[in-house]
Amino acid sequence: MTQIRKPAVAGLFYPAGAAELRVAVREMLDSANAEPGTAPKALIVPHAGYRYSGPVAASAYARLAPFRSDYRRVVLLGPCHRVPLRGIARSGASAFETPLGAVPLDLEAERSLDPSVA
Repeated sequence: MTQIRKPAVAGLFYPAGAAELRVAVREMLDSANAEPGTAPKALIVPHAGYRYSGPVAASAYARLAPFRSDYRRVVLLGPCHRVPLRGIARSGASAFETPLGAVPLDLEAERSLDPSVA
């Protein structure tokens, strides 16, 4: 069954409208200072509101642009802000809705994660 996770902070941390979000992301990526180099194997990127961390996040993601066709899967991991937990918590969703459309999750890869990892 398809369960789509609704955006939790659209309009607060980033624009809620698709057109406005596209412009904001494009401006940050165009202004990003991405040093040339080899394809990153991992990135640690801030995830606060765009006004606080957008340019730093854009610089990290801009490093991926030259290698876009080299990646088959992107794994996003984030902290649990509300309750302490040990291991990995999963969303239970099959896709995340964004102002730019739904982003499907690789459920097979997600199920392969070891939930006891701490």
